[in-house]
Amino acid sequence: MNYQNILSNTSNGITTITINRPNKLNALNRDTIQELHNAFDEANTSSATKVIIITGSGEKAFVAGADISEFADFDVKQGGKLAAKGQELLFDFVENLSTPVIAAVNGFALGGGLELAMACHFRIASTNAKMGLPEVSLGVIPGYGGTQRLPQLVGKGRAMEMVMTAGMIDVNQALEYGLVNHVTSEDELIPLAEKLAGKIMRNSSVAIKGAIKAINANYKDGVDGYKTEIKQFGKCFGTEDFKEGTTAFLEKRKADFPGK
Repeated sequence: MNYQNILSNTSNGITTITINRPNKLNALNRDTIQELHNAFDEANTSSATKVIIITGSGEKAFVAGADISEFADFDVKQGGKLAAKGQELLFDFVENLSTPVIAAVNGFALGGGLELAMACHFRIASTNAKMGLPEVSLGVIPGYGGTQRLPQLVGKGRAMEMVMTAGMIDVNQALEYGLVNHVTSEDELIPLAEKLAGKIMRNSSVAIKGAIKAINANYKDGVDGYKTEIKQFGKCFGTEDFKEGTTAFLEKRKADFPGK
């Protein structure tokens, strides 16, 4: 598929999606959100993809926010639709993918950029990364899941402070807060993401899919995460991956998971 605002490349089981609007600091506009949806959907349904890495082009930004010029003149109804469509197309979509998604945060991850990173299954960052939700400085609140995912990741008090001050935090604070899992140099960011992807790919993709569903269930209103875990645990016993994994363990060899 041809894209205007992103790049997508698959190699050795890893699909790397790069937001490619460096002159706009990779800001998210409507077209970019749609292209990202298409690229994630394509990767998630491809048998060649076991892990997805999302990053930004250039040295300055992962995503520096949304493209404000697109919605500066919106009314109440249009604003609500903007948030609803964006969450459906990209942010909720990414969170619920069955393929693991790693955000490799390089440079600024602000507003919609941080919201995209938080929708991924986990995050790593380069030493030059800075993160924040500055929306209240524009007279609006985060609308792509930021008010929900940030407290889940860093706690209510820290999330309140970050949102209300509209300030940025550096990678050391992000690591302390649990917002990112690892920090590394700019040059080593993608290699680290690929190394982590390699560790993931050694395991059962079927089991990982079930684990994602179970973990996410804990954060959904009206859903019993324990029951979801029991259901997904039980389903594993009917898979070829379970048979291979347990057989390999008993035979004291490395498992060769068929992904079924």
